[in-house]
Amino acid sequence: MGKDPVPLAMHILVVDDEDELTAPLAQVLRREGYQVEVSQDGCQGLALAQSQAYHLLILDWMLPGVSGLEICQGLRNQGKSTPVLFLTAKDTLDDRVQGLDAGADDYLVKPFEMRELLARVRALLRRSLPVMSESGSSMLQVSDLSLEEQHQLARRHNRTIPLSDKETQLLAYLMRHSEQLLSHIQILNALWGEANIPHSNVLAAQIRLLRRKIEGPGEVPLIHTVYGKGYWFGVRPLESSSP
Repeated sequence: MGKDPVPLAMHILVVDDEDELTAPLAQVLRREGYQVEVSQDGCQGLALAQSQAYHLLILDWMLPGVSGLEICQGLRNQGKSTPVLFLTAKDTLDDRVQGLDAGADDYLVKPFEMRELLARVRALLRRSLPVMSESGSSMLQVSDLSLEEQHQLARRHNRTIPLSDKETQLLAYLMRHSEQLLSHIQILNALWGEANIPHSNVLAAQIRLLRRKIEGPGEVPLIHTVYGKGYWFGVRPLESSSP
């Protein structure tokens, strides 16, 4: 099978302080057609990730200044949904869980095969690319649910679902972070901003309203409550969504 074609101008930021890794990694990624920037310092890497637009971040866990974990957490708390791939020597189950809970999209333990890294990079970039609707506007798609943010319309099973501005923002955020555990504070920061965070009941109410609209009778639940932690969006093998 051939590899996926690389879309134009796909930018990747690599933050890792190991010269023997970053040089060949950047070379391979550039040979694959990606535009690559490298930082070997956590503080600089965080500043770049906050100030510039990247399609993917590849982060080492242990970095001088600011750790990769702190970079990822900081970006997620600011509502940034750029995919994050961790490269790290930390290989215990607890480490993996901590990284994913911080908002990482994937996790690769050092040492690794370059072919596997490239496959994971392609998979993460595919997930971050927008789908185009018949009208030509960008569209988010998860399972059988689609969303056109520009028109504030969702569609599922031939149903057209009008959404309010806040419902559109919430659904778009959940869809962009599908199959991730999102904490209440992550969602509140993304939708209202740190300076205007409302009472937590406001988010619960918005979730209830959104569920009523996008989860009709007989349709597979997509919004799942993880008690004490937050919400998870997507199709689960065993459905146990909360009312």
